[in-house]
This record gives sequence, C-alpha cells and structure tokens, in this order.
Amino acid sequence: MPFHHFIHESPGWTTVSSELMYRNPYLEVRCPTLTSPTRPAPFTWTVCHRKGAVVVAPRTADGAFILVRQERVPIRTSIWEFPAGQIDDEDGPDVIEMTGLRELREESGYELAPGGKLVSLGFFFPSASFTDEHSHLLLAGPVVPSPQGHEHDEHEAITECRAFSAAEFRTMIASGEIRDANTLAAFARLVALGLM
Repeated sequence: MPFHHFIHESPGWTTVSSELMYRNPYLEVRCPTLTSPTRPAPFTWTVCHRKGAVVVAPRTADGAFILVRQERVPIRTSIWEFPAGQIDDEDGPDVIEMTGLRELREESGYELAPGGKLVSLGFFFPSASFTDEHSHLLLAGPVVPSPQGHEHDEHEAITECRAFSAAEFRTMIASGEIRDANTLAAFARLVALGLM
C-alpha cells in the first residue's frame, strides 16, 4: 500500500520491486528498483515517502503576513515560516482547505475573518531528488486573531508569531533571514500570480 495517493507512475516508468527500509507514522524510506523512459535497465534509488502538506500564507486586512518562528531539529535553529502541516486524511473531502485552516489556527492562533477566503496557489515538490513530499500552497485572507488562540502540537516548538508588512517580508527573504522552502515557494507564487 502506498504511503499516499498523490504520486502515480508516468508512462515509461515501471517499478520492478521495492524494499521497505524504515517506516514510522510520518514517513517511510524505500529502495525501489525501477526503469524509466531514459533508463531501460533496472536501477535502484532511495526514496523517502512523506505525507503531503499544506502551507498557508496568512494575510491581514492591511496586507501584513503572519509568520511563526519554529525550532527545526535537523538544522538546529529556529526559523521564520508560514504555518504548515501534514495532511492526515488524503481521501477526505476538502482535505487541503481543512488542513490549511487547522494549521493556521493551531500554529498561529489566527483564523479567517468573516467573509475571508482561501485561494489555492497550486503545489510544489520541496526536494524531488529524494522525496515525493508535496506541499499545497494557500493564501488565506483576511485573517484575524482567533478567540481560541493557538493550539501547538506537542511535537512542535513554536516560539513566536508575528505580523510583518509586505515590505518587511520581502526584506527578510532578500537578506536570507527566511530560509524555509515552503515560505519561499509561497512567496514566489504570490509574486508570479500578481497577488503581492
């Protein structure tokens, strides 16, 4: 059974076999032997299967963006990023929107204002050389503080949540202060779509 149902083999791709190396509730590592359109002889690869994620770019009525500062264990530091989280139920209706709204409130303590909406910005692959993880991007706005506040996951270490003007946000990206791939991809889509 696949870890998720988002990725399908394209024409010319064949999986000959696949050995499970490691699995936990968040990811699995496999070594598939396969052929591809340019490689007809079977070859082996190491692939990290990971659940899909949703990244939310929350924007206030005055155009500020809400970012959270979160500890990231692999890089041993805290970084500014948009709220994001894994999709728990790939088959549920409106799963991308529901996941986005959940992560927005849980991580930042914000929610859509009355009349606010979510706008899809598409999806992307954060690191397609070794993982099939995919991130769906949403613009949420306008957002307002939720009366319920935030509800951080027990495995998260979010240390701050702040609003940044569009100019501050651009400066943080230009200076390299924002280094999170999800946030950078959302920024690129916002600019490319003329939403920023």
